[in-house]
Amino acid sequence: MAQQFVKAELKGDKVVVFLKPTCPYCVMAEEVLSKYPFKPGHLKKIDISGRDDMQSLQDYLQEITGARTVPRVFIGEECVGGGSDVAALHKSGALRGMLESIGALQ
Repeated sequence: MAQQFVKAELKGDKVVVFLKPTCPYCVMAEEVLSKYPFKPGHLKKIDISGRDDMQSLQDYLQEITGARTVPRVFIGEECVGGGSDVAALHKSGALRGMLESIGALQ
């Protein structure tokens, strides 16, 4: 079930962030992504806290990304990591290019 949910969410040319709102690294990732002018529907934040399948979601995210922690940030269907990773991509200038390559920006 978790596998089907994650795969369905990752389809298409958007950025998907699996997060928990109380996590400081999730907040960091959200703050970085808020600096970009996304087209409507091209940024999806999925709060996994409190979900019945939270543990199995995190287990599956670990299986496909190598890490169980949140946030797990996907650009298209590729995981680029967590909050620190997104901040580093932004700082280096690489994040904008990645977002433009999938057509997510206005």
